[in-house]
Amino acid sequence: MAIFDTLGISGSGLMTHRKWLDAVSDNIANINTVTRTNEDAFQERLVVAQAVDYGSGEGGVRVARAEFGDPEGRLVYEPNHPLADEEGYVKYPDIDLGGQMTQMMMAQRGYQANLAIVERATNMYQAALQLGKG
Repeated sequence: MAIFDTLGISGSGLMTHRKWLDAVSDNIANINTVTRTNEDAFQERLVVAQAVDYGSGEGGVRVARAEFGDPEGRLVYEPNHPLADEEGYVKYPDIDLGGQMTQMMMAQRGYQANLAIVERATNMYQAALQLGKG
C-alpha cells in the first residue's frame, strides 16, 4: 500500500457517494412527475457500487452501473388533470419517499465518513512534512 493510497481510496468513496446522492435527489425531484397512461412513468434511478480489487486493501470503490425502476409507475385517478386519459387516470412514478430519504441519509453518512478520512490523512501528511522542517 503506497503512502497516498488513503486519499485515492477515500476519493473514490466520495465520488461514488456523490453519484448516489445525485441519483436520490433526482428521484425525489421527480416523485410527482405526471405522464399520460400510455407513456412510461419516470423511472427511479439506482446506483450499484462495486469494490475495486476487493480484499487487497487497495483500489477503493466505483459505480458499476445504474439500474432503473419500473416504467409502469402507478395509476392515480385525477379526472381534472390535463394529462388524464378518457377514464380520468394519470401515471406517477412508483417511488417511495421514505425509502429515498433513507437512501439519502446513508449516502450522506458515507460521504461524510470518506471526507473525514481525506481531511485526517491530509493533516497527517502535513504534520509529517513539518517534522522534516524542524
